[in-house]
Amino acid sequence: MQKKASLILDALDYKDFELSIVITDDEDIKNLNKEFRQLDKATNVLSFPVNDENSSFIPFLSVLGDIVISEDTAKKEALEAGITLDQRISQLLVHGILHLIGYDHESGEAEEEEMTKKSIELLSVIEKDKDLSWWI
Repeated sequence: MQKKASLILDALDYKDFELSIVITDDEDIKNLNKEFRQLDKATNVLSFPVNDENSSFIPFLSVLGDIVISEDTAKKEALEAGITLDQRISQLLVHGILHLIGYDHESGEAEEEEMTKKSIELLSVIEKDKDLSWWI
């Protein structure tokens, strides 16, 4: 996970930046989702950028923020998509990092397309087989 995150950050030209990654379960991520997004349900990934205007943390120039991934939800989604858990975690890691640096697929169709394109580009950097047909 650390190696993949480093490769993603390098590809995004954020080589000297840090982030934290937490792998948790549905119960914990549901609690976080409820507290921070007012959504009382589990989700696959949450991103908490340090530079978010709602953050109470003092921003440090080299810290991007935190990513929380639910292994429970990732397992279910991997099974449904016919991919490995590792592949799904890779997708969620890319997705979370893109949110940390400002991408937002919920802002509109153009932004969603841009984020999808960037996600595929980054997945090709971290996935050894380079066959990304499982992404589509």
